[in-house]
Amino acid sequence: MNFLRGVMGGQSAGPQHTEAETIQKLCDRVASSTLLDDRRNAVRALKSLSKKYRLEVGIQAMDHLIRVLQTDRSDSEIIGYALDTLYNIISNDEEEEVDDVEEENSTRQSEDLGSQFTEIFIKQQENVTLLLSLLEEFDFHVRWPGVKLLTSLLKQLGPQVQQIILVSPMGVSRLMDLLADSREVIRNDGVLLLQALTRSNGAIQKIVAFENAFERLLDIITEEGNSDGGIVVEDCLLLLQNLLKNNNSNQNFFKEGSYIQRMKPWFEVGDENSGWSAQKVTNLHLMLQLVRVLVSPTNPPGATSSCQKAMFQCGLLQQLCTILMATGVPADILTETINTVSEVIRGCQVNQDYFASVNAPSNPPRPAIVVLLMSMVNERQPFVLRCAVLYCFQCFLYKNQKGQGEIVSTLLPSTIDATGNSVSAGQLLCGGLFSTDSLSNWCAAVALAHALQENATQKEQLLRVQLATSIGNPPVSLLQQCTNILSQGSKIQTRVGLLMLLCTWLSNCPIAVTHFLHNSANVPFLTGQIAENLGEEEQLVQGLCALLLGISIYFNDNSLESYMKEKLKQLIEKRIGKENFIEKLGFISKHELYSRASQKPQPNFPSPEYMIFDHEFTKLVKELEGVITKAIYKSSEEDKKEEEVKKTLEQHDNIVTHYKNMIREQDLQLEELRQQVSTLKCQNEQLQTAVTQQVSQIQQHKDQYNLLKIQLGKDNQHQGSYSEGAQMNGIQPEEISRLREEIEELKRNRELLQSQLTEKDSVIENLKSSQTSGTNEQSAAIASARDFEEVAELKQELATLKSQLNSQSVEITKLQTEKQELLQKTEAFAKSAEIQGESETVIATKTTDVEGRLSALLQETKELKNEIKALSEERTAIKEQLDSSNSTIAILQTEKDKLELEITDSKKEQDDLLVLLADQDQKILSLKNKLKDLGHPVEEEDELESGDQEDEDDESEDPGKDLDHI
Repeated sequence: MNFLRGVMGGQSAGPQHTEAETIQKLCDRVASSTLLDDRRNAVRALKSLSKKYRLEVGIQAMDHLIRVLQTDRSDSEIIGYALDTLYNIISNDEEEEVDDVEEENSTRQSEDLGSQFTEIFIKQQENVTLLLSLLEEFDFHVRWPGVKLLTSLLKQLGPQVQQIILVSPMGVSRLMDLLADSREVIRNDGVLLLQALTRSNGAIQKIVAFENAFERLLDIITEEGNSDGGIVVEDCLLLLQNLLKNNNSNQNFFKEGSYIQRMKPWFEVGDENSGWSAQKVTNLHLMLQLVRVLVSPTNPPGATSSCQKAMFQCGLLQQLCTILMATGVPADILTETINTVSEVIRGCQVNQDYFASVNAPSNPPRPAIVVLLMSMVNERQPFVLRCAVLYCFQCFLYKNQKGQGEIVSTLLPSTIDATGNSVSAGQLLCGGLFSTDSLSNWCAAVALAHALQENATQKEQLLRVQLATSIGNPPVSLLQQCTNILSQGSKIQTRVGLLMLLCTWLSNCPIAVTHFLHNSANVPFLTGQIAENLGEEEQLVQGLCALLLGISIYFNDNSLESYMKEKLKQLIEKRIGKENFIEKLGFISKHELYSRASQKPQPNFPSPEYMIFDHEFTKLVKELEGVITKAIYKSSEEDKKEEEVKKTLEQHDNIVTHYKNMIREQDLQLEELRQQVSTLKCQNEQLQTAVTQQVSQIQQHKDQYNLLKIQLGKDNQHQGSYSEGAQMNGIQPEEISRLREEIEELKRNRELLQSQLTEKDSVIENLKSSQTSGTNEQSAAIASARDFEEVAELKQELATLKSQLNSQSVEITKLQTEKQELLQKTEAFAKSAEIQGESETVIATKTTDVEGRLSALLQETKELKNEIKALSEERTAIKEQLDSSNSTIAILQTEKDKLELEITDSKKEQDDLLVLLADQDQKILSLKNKLKDLGHPVEEEDELESGDQEDEDDESEDPGKDLDHI
């Protein structure tokens, strides 16, 4: 306080102290003062001077302020003053009121003063890193000015500051924390900071997106009321555009994160007409632009298609169509909605079909396409709205042959409504095509051309359209009517539109070319237009006439004798000249509006007179210009050779197609054979398994027989009575019958194996015969066309298949051999079993003993299984108890961690309070000492109040006056 009073006194003592000297003294005090209060007061004084004397404070105090940020981080007040001062120095925000004295100072500041100070500040990258670390402070007086300062740095030198933040550890993550701040002013300024940070930097955009920016921004938009929100919603939408525009990675992340579904509530505007404030219009306009960013034609086709499908599935397209057909919608919102719907349906069959089914809420209901076309051909509608409707119609027909057929069908005689109660899309297009408004002519011609784009079927169908010109006169075709209007010399815009329609119609359609040439007046009109020397305005029409005539030559099938290709070329050479014809043809691509229209599909023109070229037509010109030039210079012999080559190629194509079909059939047959072989292999494996089991059973019987034989020999030594022999003889017939049944079963298995092997042999023979016949047919076909590379490839493939079949035959032969060996073994075993049956009379008694032992073993095994089952159940119960205990321990550990964290926070808050109390006591003590030095008696109870009052008085005083006390 004494320091500020000294500054005030010194400044009032005499005029010799300039502002620069005052600022220098303040800077010296900041640099040299050991008391924090003195430094804080000096920085506060510099802050008050930084707006009026921006240049002087910036030059002298910037280094000192940066040093304050480094050394005095414990005091949030001085840090806040320093950040505000740096912001005033770097920011280019002007004062609202400028008086004469301030004008003298402002004239000395150049326009790039802010960028110069920014360059000085970021020259040391540590300064930006320091500023990022300060943003971690939760104190409002530190975080808010820090956000404003960093935003100003990004506005001045964005790319350089972006690079520093990008390489700074956790730099972007720290800034993302601003969106979670509970104080709205910091959160809102944080959005502005991220706007400047993400501008034109794809790497930072990706980091911000993966730091959960989409979730937070959409939450903010929802909290603020979606389209009814304030300027905060606008800022969030601008930030979302920065993150998504021209960034395929973020667009895919946005779609995969199901954020498109969260956009639907934005467009629930309701039916009320009173809620369209200026801010709502701006918000909704930005929301529509954000949808267009996701489905822009410049995006990769796969990404655009997936976003279009997601918008249909979540109901977003339906919501946009509702706005499209609603009443009371502002004109600019309606126009942007039409453009948005256009790009959502462009090239997506599902969305195009849905749009075709949308009806306007009228009585009777009319299709939305018809309502939009009525606006397009109505000259009283705004120009931008008509352009938007044309774009919507083009997008509806883009790669949509079904929609093209529906539009053309409305012009055919069989589908026209005889009652006249309803108007169709085709009738509106014809009405616009022949109206007196040149813009309607152009729009209708371009729209009709898009109905024919890359669709030869509809080009032929449109030739059937007949128009009634006047009462009593016969109807004329649509093609003839277009050429009639063209020859009447209408406006350039009308003629250009009709010529683009005719060029699109005749290209790749020889039947349409024949119809066009059948009118004897068309070719003389075109040659006359091309041959004349007209002004620059007519050069474009001459170029289009040359293109139309070139199309009539290139796609001519020579069905009209008087207008064959060669005769038309001779006519051009005699009346125009080939060089002159090619020069006139080149006028199209050299026109200044041609390159503008070729850049993007949307017809975006500043005024109607710029509406000359269509985007799709520029592609057609680029495709046909070169081939027409070659066709004009070709001689009749070259044309004949080209025709012969075409016929030869067609023959070759037919042969190749024939062989491809043959190969396809053989592939199917081979696949069936492979499946049969696989089935036989499986059956063979099953049979082998059965044989193996039978062999093992035979071996078991042999072992049992040997064992019983040994035991029988021992018993015969001790027991030889006739009665026991009689008992064995009593058991003998049953045992012998059982063994004989087993032998019979083995014989039946052997017969089954033999029958299956016989079936395999027959299948193999059939395979060999079919393969041999297929090979003969193939070799005959190959012999008839040895000159083609495809046949050679077929030979190679057949050879491969032959080798595979041979290998399979070898395998089957081996299997047959193995089966024969097994059959021999089975027969040998059967014979041995018959021999053994004769001596079974001595085995019967011991068989009973063996069966008893086996039953005992089975009983013991059963008991062991029961014990194992009981132990398993006990183990499961113990495991469940252990899992329950672990979950309880985890819950207790989590609660313990929470309590420890709360204790730590409480300790930290207590320490902060103690520090604040200590600082307050120190201030009170210093104030008390000063008052005692001045001779003013102070009581103990009044010391705190007087100290506070003095601080308030000092802060209320003009800091500029305090400077005179230095």
